[in-house]
Amino acid sequence: MIDDFIVRAFLGGTLVAALAGPLGCFVVWRRMAYFGATMSHSALFGVALGIAVGASPTVGTIAICIAVALLVVLMESGRLLASDTVMGILAHSALAYGVVAIAAMPGVRVDLMGYLFGDVLAIGWDDIWTIAAIVVVLGIGIAALWRPLLSITTDAELARVEGVRATAVRIALMLMLALLVAVGMKIVGILLIVSMLVIPPAAARMISATPESMALKSALLAAVAVALGILLSLNLDVPTGPSIVMVASLFFALLYLLRRRFDILSARKRGPM
Repeated sequence: MIDDFIVRAFLGGTLVAALAGPLGCFVVWRRMAYFGATMSHSALFGVALGIAVGASPTVGTIAICIAVALLVVLMESGRLLASDTVMGILAHSALAYGVVAIAAMPGVRVDLMGYLFGDVLAIGWDDIWTIAAIVVVLGIGIAALWRPLLSITTDAELARVEGVRATAVRIALMLMLALLVAVGMKIVGILLIVSMLVIPPAAARMISATPESMALKSALLAAVAVALGILLSLNLDVPTGPSIVMVASLFFALLYLLRRRFDILSARKRGPM
């Protein structure tokens, strides 16, 4: 008989992986890894906000991540600072505010390690339903915006000429990433969620011929990494979040080496050009 907490862990992890794959593809294609890091750093401030107002830390995290995403767009539009500078300021400021706010709360005990590195084995059914609801909303959003997102990723200027509202679509992508980070911290933690948005898509990119294929393979790789990471954690009694990321990184390393070997063999068969 499988323990209930293991079932919840697999369900929660698989739900997040199903979205981390497709959304992570746009993070890789659009070189938005630093934006993901900004969202993850901001999440701790959201946890503090949720505790301070007596709400769920997840609700507070969603609110702060959305606010920071909109701030990034607003500050970038001012063109006074480069994008990476804006995101660096917001990421580290939010992280600092979160740590100070939590430390300043009298009588409040917060498992910082759990938030920073995740604790998928501790999620409850309420968490599962929250994650599932957000996954459904984001799934609908991705399906509706898939073509416009591909258009602005391939050629933003041409997309505008074709009538795509590039700024609105870009904001929608940032908000979807903010929501995913907010729920993903339960699985792999604030500091590691970006890795799940980058590593599986980067691995899938090496074995995919189309964007749709890459999105599907990325989701599958992320889901398998979650499952194997949980099993590794249970059997070796090691932290679950880092175990998931470690498995994902091993997938990437294996596919990278296989792709390199395949390219080298192909070059030898073709001979000198």
